Amino acid sequence: MELDLRDYLKIIRKRVWMIVAIIILSTLTTAIVSYVFLKPVYEASTKIIVNKSNDQVGVSQVDLNSVNLNIRLIDTYKEIIKTPRIMDKVVSDYPDLQITSTELIDKVKVSSVNNTQVMTIAVQDLSYDRAANIANAVSKVFRSEVPQIMKVDNITILNDAKKVVAPDPVKPNKKLNIAISFIVSLMIAVGIAFLLEYMDDKLKTEEEVMQYLGLPTLTVITKMKPEDLLQQSKQTKEQQARELSHVKLNS
Repeated sequence: MELDLRDYLKIIRKRVWMIVAIIILSTLTTAIVSYVFLKPVYEASTKIIVNKSNDQVGVSQVDLNSVNLNIRLIDTYKEIIKTPRIMDKVVSDYPDLQITSTELIDKVKVSSVNNTQVMTIAVQDLSYDRAANIANAVSKVFRSEVPQIMKVDNITILNDAKKVVAPDPVKPNKKLNIAISFIVSLMIAVGIAFLLEYMDDKLKTEEEVMQYLGLPTLTVITKMKPEDLLQQSKQTKEQQARELSHVKLNS
């Protein structure tokens, strides 16, 4: 049987407290985890430009073919940075970082904007200073090793990762986590409400009897709790006692 908007609203209103409880519990749990248990992660980055080789520095005219070649080389450089050849060199030259080449490969993220000669080396860590030191170390080692690997010298560091007194963490995004938790829990709670309504095949009101069976309700048996039954029995006995007393007085 098809339901209209009023039926959906009726189902939601019927189980509104369950829905609210699920949303509050889920959102509160996410907030506690985000603010108390999740450690902030910081990101530092350096920028590298792939430009003309040193033997072309005196040439004033821009060679478009050379620029296009450098842009195409960026994909190659992005792969070279993430190889043990570079990372092992970083580990050996900067032992104070206390990190392995495998961990470096996982930490370092290399990206570039389409049709530009600029690459970004980003590192995330629980300490911003350590992330900055790793990013700077990888950039310097890469710049020194490329001439030996590719037989070219066209790498320039645009900027190092600078020291920041009070850096902002890149994750967790606490407000976003709470917003996502609220939306997801709302969807789940409403879904559970409709599922429970779908599985509940009992007829509870006279309107439902008429709606599903097309028959009028002749009588209704009220469901009573044991304490209600005892209370009613007590009231009945008191009523009978008063009536008996009234009869005796009249006689």
